[in-house]
Amino acid sequence: MKSKIIYLCGAILLSLTSFSQSISSSPYSLYGVGSVYESDFGILPSIGSSGMALPSDTFINNLNPASLGFTSLNHFMFDIGGRAIATTYQSSSRSEKRNNFQFSHLAFAFPLTKNSGFSLALRPYSSGAFKISNLKLPIENSQEYYYLTAVGSGGLNNFDFSYGYRFGKKLSVGLSGSVLFGSTADERNFLIQNTLTTVTKKTSYNGLRATLGAQYKIDSTFTIAPVIKLPAQVKASKVQSVEVIADEVITTVQSNVASDVDDYYMPLEIGVGFSKRFKNNLNMTLDYEKSFWNGTNQSELYGNFVNQDRFALGFTYRAKKDFRKYWDRVQYAMGANFDNGYLEVDGKRVNNAAFSIGLSLPIENTLTTLNISYSYGQKGRIADDLIKENYHKLSLNLSLDGIWFVKRKIE
Repeated sequence: MKSKIIYLCGAILLSLTSFSQSISSSPYSLYGVGSVYESDFGILPSIGSSGMALPSDTFINNLNPASLGFTSLNHFMFDIGGRAIATTYQSSSRSEKRNNFQFSHLAFAFPLTKNSGFSLALRPYSSGAFKISNLKLPIENSQEYYYLTAVGSGGLNNFDFSYGYRFGKKLSVGLSGSVLFGSTADERNFLIQNTLTTVTKKTSYNGLRATLGAQYKIDSTFTIAPVIKLPAQVKASKVQSVEVIADEVITTVQSNVASDVDDYYMPLEIGVGFSKRFKNNLNMTLDYEKSFWNGTNQSELYGNFVNQDRFALGFTYRAKKDFRKYWDRVQYAMGANFDNGYLEVDGKRVNNAAFSIGLSLPIENTLTTLNISYSYGQKGRIADDLIKENYHKLSLNLSLDGIWFVKRKIE
């Protein structure tokens, strides 16, 4: 049966791939290393990407490494996911629609002892794919304008290894180490009057980051969970070519010149999550996270990094009437989140808000589930230098559960 589930997982991802018509991402991925990617495991996309206080007893919780202290003994968990996104981009003068499929994550976790667990996960950290045509921008300290056309691809990957340990029945602590690696490539054309400057570059990145977390059960129904993501420095280097065309004369300024560039800095992020269960069948999760981007002292040509606040709220419900009936074992979920953005362009914040609903469908009489969620969201706003994104997102996560190292009782 497990092999059939693996085939089902492959079919899900292939069907999502067939939906894809474009690999273009948000135009805001022009900034830094690209748009920060949301990779949530299990049921988390359905509950507004909240869940810092949820244990990893039925799924792998990537929001808090301390959750691994509650991993079920002898259970090996595997999680794979993908998502399809249909986005409408709107500016003050036009709109455009794009479809996109994105790989979400690949992860597995298992207990080391009855009080500890370990996990490995591979997921994107950022997406730097964008396409911008004839964007009119002001020249600093001037009344004149220039036009930008840009195409980019690539992004950073995140390889996580996490460990959680539980002290007694109430307190669990965890540590996660992230290896960040990848590259971005882009070509930007700057048109000023009759002079066209083309800059082509490929930038490579690598770095390390640590996350600390804890979960404490106040009682059997209420859990609180603090999480700290430590600031990190991501090393960067580039290979660049520059060409200028003026009065039909082509001048090569640089040709595949290698050099170091300013490193990319990831901020200190502090968060806290709450989980509260009501009458054994309704559960609420609430998360808040603060990202101190101002402390990185970095900026972009087209904008600035600013401190970010993020709020997420989610609810799950399961009937729990008769576990012999399939639909009594199905878990229903909904959630919402909002963040005021870590980018500020021309004094305006690039915020994001989304609403989600979903189902967690059990497979056989195990912890294996197929998690399906739909969300609708808006990012940015319509303004002179900003674009508004309206997106519909379908996420599919397959959480596989296997029981290992248990002796057979019947031969």
